[in-house]
Amino acid sequence: MKKLINQPAVKISIIAALMVFAARPVYAMHIAEGYLPLNWCLIWGAVYLPFLIWGIFSVNKKIKGDARKKMLFAMVGAFCFVLSALKMPSVTGSSSHPTGAGLGTILFGPAAMSVIGFIVLLFQAILLAHGGLTTLGANAFSMTVAGPFIGYGIYILANKLKAPSWLSVFLAAALADLSTYAVTSFQLALVYNNSAVDFAASLTKFMTVFAVTQIPLSIVEGILTVLVFNAIKSLSTKEVNELLPVK
Repeated sequence: MKKLINQPAVKISIIAALMVFAARPVYAMHIAEGYLPLNWCLIWGAVYLPFLIWGIFSVNKKIKGDARKKMLFAMVGAFCFVLSALKMPSVTGSSSHPTGAGLGTILFGPAAMSVIGFIVLLFQAILLAHGGLTTLGANAFSMTVAGPFIGYGIYILANKLKAPSWLSVFLAAALADLSTYAVTSFQLALVYNNSAVDFAASLTKFMTVFAVTQIPLSIVEGILTVLVFNAIKSLSTKEVNELLPVK
């Protein structure tokens, strides 16, 4: 554990965490409390719940009885918490930030991210006032379901195409991040429109505004995820090889 903490990539994550707690301005993470009507909060919560239940069984199966894998799972959760708390103000009632979902998706599968993400989002809503409890289902669906499943598919595809390991990890992390914000834009556009035509215009507006900050952030997240993944693999080669979906 001490060797892992001394890795440069992990040190960067720790420094980032300190930056989060030192920051003064507070902006809502993803969709803020009160920005979705109650009916949409309930709908997204219902859509997300089956993935959370699936994730609980998936995580239990992967880490049960293995202390080192439990440690990796906790580290993935910390990585997700740190990156998703690094926020930049974006569209009214929302923010842009890395998600940290790619690393956990690659190591434990997309279902596991529904558990990690739920814990991360719940703690951030309660302790840091990022996001909200009523919008937890919507935020969890975009960041811990849509993003991870798309990132996982990209990782599998890149490996089948014989892409280098670093490129597979980079693409999975970066596109999981971008996918999260595409879904967030869709969620906001569903609420803030008056017609089908207005929905398309609203979706385009949200995605355009998010793209300004999210594209460079996703690239940075992809690079950082590659560094952290390589550090973890060098120190826990056996566990990582057992967890990876593609050897």
